[in-house]
Amino acid sequence: MRNYRITTVWGIPIQVNISLLVFLPVLAWLIGSGAQIELYAGIVGSLVGAELDLARLQAGATPWLVGTLAAVGLFVSVTLHELGHAWAAMRYDLEVESITLWILGGLASFKEMPREWNREFWIAVAGPITSILVGVVCYAGLFALPSGATVSLFVVGWLSVTNLILAGFNMLPAFPMDGGRVLRALLARNRPYASATRIAARIGTLFAVLFAVFGVLSFSPILLLLALFIYAAATGESRTVALSDLLEGLTVGDVARPSTLTIDATESVEDLVDRMFADRSTEFTVTQGGEVVGVVTVADFRELSQAEREHDTVGDLMETDLPRLDAGMSAFDALVELDTARASAALVEGPDGVHVVSREDFSSAMEMRRLVGTGDPF
Repeated sequence: MRNYRITTVWGIPIQVNISLLVFLPVLAWLIGSGAQIELYAGIVGSLVGAELDLARLQAGATPWLVGTLAAVGLFVSVTLHELGHAWAAMRYDLEVESITLWILGGLASFKEMPREWNREFWIAVAGPITSILVGVVCYAGLFALPSGATVSLFVVGWLSVTNLILAGFNMLPAFPMDGGRVLRALLARNRPYASATRIAARIGTLFAVLFAVFGVLSFSPILLLLALFIYAAATGESRTVALSDLLEGLTVGDVARPSTLTIDATESVEDLVDRMFADRSTEFTVTQGGEVVGVVTVADFRELSQAEREHDTVGDLMETDLPRLDAGMSAFDALVELDTARASAALVEGPDGVHVVSREDFSSAMEMRRLVGTGDPF
């Protein structure tokens, strides 16, 4: 969904997702509802040692004002939470690409996550520590406000309690939440990073199931959405780390195959079919004037009629809009490029000419690594 950039802090773009813009009025209404005001008026009253004027809080449009101020204050708090992560990351010279506020809170996007356990630990705990500090500041602010400022007392007290809850909730070991990243960091002290990630991800998926169950029982769409997010993010990051480990130390030039199975762009599709049967291959590199210009696979002509096969050429069918990668690029980064471009193959440019690398080549390389280990069979 679309993000809107609202400001920049420390050179980091702060974005608001459209899901938050839709959800914010709903959140304001929920906070301003009678039950919430009664509950938190009692809690805040106990914090300041004086009873809040409940009738004043519930009069006229005041509940809407209270709900709006609290909802906006909550997402300011979430932004500070994410800036806490960003500050810790920047201390380790890690690049923070953006901070995005959305329906489930905030996401700080890093160019890369550190694999050193102590770095990940401090980056992960920096967010909850920031939320605790915000909660303490709000608590202290209660005693600076006049006793008659009922709305301000309620909102500041609500933010104090909510920030402490936010810190505690984020420390649940539900990877990839903050607590889950702390868990992975501690596990990575005495085991491989990929193994630590797998264990943390399994615990994260268990929490996702629990959130889903509670979401169904309590009719809470937010808990169900959170469960889906945790499950997808945990399994996705576990897979990414596993792929990164299997491709570690390899360049895309190591993985790319020599262009031995080539066909000229002027050849007919019928000639291509004959070549595929003869060479027992479903993919060919296409050349024109001796230069590699694209790739053609069996999927490119599967839907063609017999007449089209006789008249079309390989050049009519081949994929030419392929990423061009330098042979020295890391294999993992090259695979990310393929995913980003949604391409089936890429052209690899090196000192010995242009080769082709496909997803099947990456699969073969990773399978070889699984069979013989990382003692580089390439």
